[in-house]
Amino acid sequence: MMKLEYDIIVVGGGHAGCEAAAAAANLGSKTLLITMDMSKYAQMSCNPAMGGIAKGQIVREIDALGGLSGIISDRSTIQFRMLNLSKGPAMWSPRSQNDRMIFSKLWRESLEDIDNLDLWQDVVEELIINENRVAGVKTKIGVTFHSNVVILTNGTFLNGLIHIGSSKMAGGRIGELSSDGLTGQLSMAGFKSGRLKTGTPLRIDGRTVDFSNLIEQPDEESDYKFSFLPDTESKLKRRSCWITYTNTLVHNELRKGFDIAPMFDGTIQSIGPRYCPSIESKLITFFEKERHQLFLEPEGENTVEYYLNGFSSSLPWNIQYNALHKIPGLENAKIFRPGYAIEYDYFEPDQLYHTLETRVVKNLFFAGQINGTTGYEEAAAQGLIAGINGHIKCHSKNHEGFTLKRDEAYIGVLIDDLVTKGIDEPYRMFTSRAEFRILLRQDNADFRLTDKGYELGLASAGRKQLLDSKRELISEIMNFTNNFSVKPQYVDKLFTEKDTSLLKQGVKLKDIILRPQISIFDLIGTIRPFNKFLHDLKCINNKEVLESVEIAIKYNGYINREKALAEKLDKFEDINIDGKFNYLELKSLSTEARQKLNKLNPKTIGQAKRISGVSPADINVLLILLNR
Repeated sequence: MMKLEYDIIVVGGGHAGCEAAAAAANLGSKTLLITMDMSKYAQMSCNPAMGGIAKGQIVREIDALGGLSGIISDRSTIQFRMLNLSKGPAMWSPRSQNDRMIFSKLWRESLEDIDNLDLWQDVVEELIINENRVAGVKTKIGVTFHSNVVILTNGTFLNGLIHIGSSKMAGGRIGELSSDGLTGQLSMAGFKSGRLKTGTPLRIDGRTVDFSNLIEQPDEESDYKFSFLPDTESKLKRRSCWITYTNTLVHNELRKGFDIAPMFDGTIQSIGPRYCPSIESKLITFFEKERHQLFLEPEGENTVEYYLNGFSSSLPWNIQYNALHKIPGLENAKIFRPGYAIEYDYFEPDQLYHTLETRVVKNLFFAGQINGTTGYEEAAAQGLIAGINGHIKCHSKNHEGFTLKRDEAYIGVLIDDLVTKGIDEPYRMFTSRAEFRILLRQDNADFRLTDKGYELGLASAGRKQLLDSKRELISEIMNFTNNFSVKPQYVDKLFTEKDTSLLKQGVKLKDIILRPQISIFDLIGTIRPFNKFLHDLKCINNKEVLESVEIAIKYNGYINREKALAEKLDKFEDINIDGKFNYLELKSLSTEARQKLNKLNPKTIGQAKRISGVSPADINVLLILLNR
């Protein structure tokens, strides 16, 4: 007989739900993952890509902790790029183009291969809540499952409403049902909810595209990938993306639909993502621009379906179609379906602890777009943290749970922003949100987080062993560069080619690497003893290790300065203020600070100082009162 009792139930099979279920089960919790459609695990509902600016760092952090998004991204890659290589390493961001169908297929295979994890296809309509504690779920077909913990990762499905011009239909994605009932129940339990909007562009038949009028963006053919594990390379055929632009003819065609556009006629009143606006929003916000860049992205290794990145729209389908034909290269393009907007419910994330457990109902966790975020990567990161903490809640007396600080991970920045600041638009991660981004580079995510993942039991012993070996290699290379002297005659030719001043006397190899014009890879073929040393270490072709060495040398001053600042702020960061003040009675605080602190009840000074509306002067008041 099938058991209907679990440690943890995860509701929703998107990126957040998959990471949450995998983490909880791999840690040893008996876990059930409930989703509407078992053929669409971690579905790429929007563009078929992972990573990007700041998001790529998150994927590497998930991998370093022992999550699966990086591994599955690598194995389904059809193009990989390292963005921002012309800038400093804090800005380097990995991004993959993926086969959307294989990505989902690999997730299903991975989930099916996990012990302790059961899968169930159904719709959750109600939570079981006893004495302010969640105890299970009830489904649409009438099954009741009991559990100690429930993790909700409902994505855009909570009362989802799809808009295409004046047409609207209930749904969490095009062609899929919405999830109704949970918002009402949670609101009755005391949760505050709201509505947000996102959108997606039309899909194009590549057989009808004139690629000769587009700019090709080929695969970089580099060694970069997401996972720190060595055996995650993609076996798929590499595909190019293509660049084109809108023009005034396109814009004029789009404007013909503005009078009946749901964005402008009052039909859609919820807030959409400012950083990724619809094409109609771009025409209003950037009215002076005569063209906007578009990317035509393949949906898979062999499919002819393409995604038109930058052309998200909820205009009537015929307006979208006619405007498409004014775009260079797409004059005769056929479409598989038009773009659409979708409105959905979310819950204010300041109702969460940093563990992602809700403050209102015990043992209930939220992860992903239900918290007001957008993006696969942000969702997956939250799912991982919720899965870890759901397991801890079931099996450990460690009531603090597992959290990451802002100087430890972009994941820490993400969750801290959500919990302490809340949102007023769909939240997306940017490098600018991190105060310590030189510490939170994509190349050192394993150094920052794999030990933590191993201590939790999520990162494997093999992964830990790889990290220890990498640390040892880097240490040996650093020692060599600190001690080996280079005579001028060995580098004069290289320095002349690189237009950097010649040496007047011998210097340490480290001092040569410090020069901005010189790369460590330039020196491998120039300085034979260095070449031999790396060859003997068997890492002469290990680009990841050599880049880590170069970054550590070139940016040592910046790294140490940021570490010192983080340590200084840490002195105040963890000062406990939980339950120590009745904020409404502290007249020395500003009115806004009293209201915000009373509402959010931060546990530490660090959390308090990041609350919007709490000024440095208000923080000083709290520190003075604590000293008294």
